[in-house]
Amino acid sequence: MTLTAHLLPFQQFKHRLASGVVALSTWLIATGALASETELPKGHFLLPEAGNMIGQVYTVTASDEDTLLDIAREHNVGYEEIRMANPDVSIWVPGEGTEVTIPSQFILPDEPRTGIVINVAELRLYYYPEPENGEAPRVETYPIGIGRDAYNTPLGITETTMRLENPAWYPPASIRREAAERGDPPPAVVPPGPDNPLGQYAILLDIPGYLIHGTNQPDGIGMRASRGCIRMHPEDIESVFWRVPVGTQVNIIDAPIKLGWGAEGNAYIQAFTATDEQAFGMETLLNVVGLIEEHEGEGRANYEQVSRVLEEANGQVVPLS
Repeated sequence: MTLTAHLLPFQQFKHRLASGVVALSTWLIATGALASETELPKGHFLLPEAGNMIGQVYTVTASDEDTLLDIAREHNVGYEEIRMANPDVSIWVPGEGTEVTIPSQFILPDEPRTGIVINVAELRLYYYPEPENGEAPRVETYPIGIGRDAYNTPLGITETTMRLENPAWYPPASIRREAAERGDPPPAVVPPGPDNPLGQYAILLDIPGYLIHGTNQPDGIGMRASRGCIRMHPEDIESVFWRVPVGTQVNIIDAPIKLGWGAEGNAYIQAFTATDEQAFGMETLLNVVGLIEEHEGEGRANYEQVSRVLEEANGQVVPLS
């Protein structure tokens, strides 16, 4: 996944955004909005009046019983997000008193704010519910699991077609074949219950065989571990299940780079591992630097710093100073 080698004018680059190659956001931290969002449910944010920034990074203290995954789930982040934000903290035994960083600051995808937007590179879903009764526009965001190698979650614009409560699971032919080769053939149908990998709720998409659903293995949220479906924590899929109308647009993108500018005028960059696992090359570096200099002025971009962020691709928001 590469960009054109020349520096694209802004409008042309915006056109490239629609393909999901790169997400560019004008980033302003709406501190007033953050203050009022403390009363909103987990994952819910007021849409900022200016800019595309929601949430904030903060720290919590682990208890002796916590795992890093417990903390991630409680604070609405996934496996990769919590791991990359705390590279030196044990996943299974953080230790009592350990300070854990919660990377709960997000740049909204540079896509129309309608329906559901899923950024597979970010392992995150954004839902824009229609405001009701004079409500302020909001966005909800949740960590997700997506397709693993050879089972990539398909990209493009689709829509929801049906909601299923307590769905049965019919193992596809590929799973039945693999299980039979292991000498453990699965049943033709798995009824609702604790052994059902779809969980309690499933939303069908207008792509045959693909769903947004819960899971009976929540530790896999925030990983590339499914056969292409989008998995959510049980409590997260339940929270949106009844409120997502049939026919809601679902825009699935692969945007591994985000750029932004704060209210103070400084530039920021955030990079995730591309789903095709190709390293960002010189073409990408030149385009990113060109966009920074288009906003900041000629000579203001730090090639070495930008290159390092793209190389690490750890999802952390980095100021470009």
